[in-house]
Amino acid sequence: MSAILPPTMRAIEITTPGEPDVLKPAERPTPAAARGEVLVQVLAAGVNRPDCLQRRGRYPVPPGASDIPGLEVAGKIVALGEGVTKWKVGDEVCALLAGGGYATYCNVPAEQCVRIPKGLTMIEAASLPETFFTVWSMVWGRGRLAEGETLLVHGGSSGIGVTAIQMAKALGHTVFVTAGTDEKCRACLDLGADHAINYKTQDYAAEVKRLTGGKGVDVILDMVAGDYVKRDIDALADDGRIVILALLGGWKGEVPFDPILRRRLTITGGTLRPRPVAFKGEIARDLENRIWPLIESGRIRPVIHATFPLDDAAKAHALMESGAHIGKIVLKVG
Repeated sequence: MSAILPPTMRAIEITTPGEPDVLKPAERPTPAAARGEVLVQVLAAGVNRPDCLQRRGRYPVPPGASDIPGLEVAGKIVALGEGVTKWKVGDEVCALLAGGGYATYCNVPAEQCVRIPKGLTMIEAASLPETFFTVWSMVWGRGRLAEGETLLVHGGSSGIGVTAIQMAKALGHTVFVTAGTDEKCRACLDLGADHAINYKTQDYAAEVKRLTGGKGVDVILDMVAGDYVKRDIDALADDGRIVILALLGGWKGEVPFDPILRRRLTITGGTLRPRPVAFKGEIARDLENRIWPLIESGRIRPVIHATFPLDDAAKAHALMESGAHIGKIVLKVG
């Protein structure tokens, strides 16, 4: 079952690994929905740091996924693959992708689609899947953040950061963040963070220990890694967990093992892109049941820094890599 579809679509290609200007508009065949998939007419697509890494040749596309960048979209379902019963043509959804979002159409496993929270625009909806799936999986899955525990988020003004702050606060946790300017620290506090630390002017580990009376925090969401890990250990409470989700500070770092043994600390990490569809489907159901009502009530809100037309994806990447944004960057596709 499908609408009448054009044979080709507009898409953004990575012509060669490199700087943002290697992103170029192109015509591609319109994909089809395979078994268990839906075909989405994309109306908006989120821009994320992994897209920039893929553009530079540092984030390989999983086998079978589209080489077109883009990990999240919002739009309308226009075709159903065999075996899909949850959705129907015309349903409006946002979805997590393994690739292919920077295009006017994309195919996506039906399990990775989520209804759009009531009251949100397509632009706002497209800003949700990648960061919300990731934060839920990393903080509450890998990090096992429990009732009454505290969370430290590095990069509090990033897309991941503004999501983690709001989700943790809405679920009753005390949230600490680091950010690189006083303006970004204020933005994090406005979103609900309890404490914001300018890592360029303060020792965040020492400040966390001071603010917690020497105890430290229970979970740290770290997108930096590198030499941050040693300082993360200093900022952790006993039995604390560090969850690494990116390597912006480098893939090597000095790790002292003595406090890990003595204080029963855990260092873990993960990336969603290669995980099975069924795993992502479980996250989609958790989000729809536990987090989407918090969005619809206004306790969590999308934070959109800027939007760009699809053909200006290079400008969107340049902004992402500048670090000047607070919140999400979204491409207007429809």
